[in-house]
Amino acid sequence: MFDNFTKTQIKANGVSINLVHGGVGPPLLLLHGYPQTHVEWHKIAPKLAEHYTVVAPDLRGYGDSEKPPASKGDLSVYCKRTTAQDQVEVMAELGFESFHVVGHDRGARVGHRMALDHPDRVRTFTSLDVVPSQAAFDHMDSQLSFAWFHWHLMRQPSPLPETLIGNSAKVYLDFLLEQWTAIDGSITDEAYAEYLRCFNNPETIRATCLDYRGVELDLMHDEADRGNKLTCPVLLLWGSNMAKRPGWQTGASLDMLTVWRERAVDVRGKPLDCGHFLPEELPAETTAELLTFLSAH
Repeated sequence: MFDNFTKTQIKANGVSINLVHGGVGPPLLLLHGYPQTHVEWHKIAPKLAEHYTVVAPDLRGYGDSEKPPASKGDLSVYCKRTTAQDQVEVMAELGFESFHVVGHDRGARVGHRMALDHPDRVRTFTSLDVVPSQAAFDHMDSQLSFAWFHWHLMRQPSPLPETLIGNSAKVYLDFLLEQWTAIDGSITDEAYAEYLRCFNNPETIRATCLDYRGVELDLMHDEADRGNKLTCPVLLLWGSNMAKRPGWQTGASLDMLTVWRERAVDVRGKPLDCGHFLPEELPAETTAELLTFLSAH
């Protein structure tokens, strides 16, 4: 995976961030989601790198990036504002003051906060299979709550979720990957081995629970920005096959385009016939949509 990419670690915002980068052209930052790592981009990064300088990091707390401790009650260590600042500094260290951002799952939440806090940095923002956290919690219903069981579990006080997940890390990971995937065989053996290696680590479990607990502070930041719209062009792509994940992201009442148009001035998007993991389930289609959008900006 990631042939012709350079793997390195960059100290940013006080933590060591693991990443791969390669390609030629304008800078493009790819931010992965839970429970994965930068490896989720392995099918599409080579094609994108023919046109863009691709940077794919592990978010703090994930993969081989640093997993800093947080004192009890300190949500700032893993809030999206902090994680977004990490990646702004990573890109600056690589020589990029502005760049395109594509985020999936947690990475889209980081990208959204980045575009709010650093509008001069983000040229375009693409969100893969995510509604804004604020919209989701404003409209939380039984369907969305069922689909997001892991949010409610991982937000519980330590050490309950860390213990439950850690006691059966492989079972938990396998359940998430299977339930959120609509196209069988999409996650390759090589990618899965990396996901398991990184996830089956007590420090990753600790850090990712802190990441999810951080939504309490994220929502405070979102509330302060309520009504402030992103000015950069926004692309939305989401998986429309909900057979195994009813209620995912939208619950019974939300619409993906509508909620994002309440938060950005220039929004376009479409569903793809797959599950949650667009870059791995439909890599060719996802790449084509990204290249069409990015080339226009």
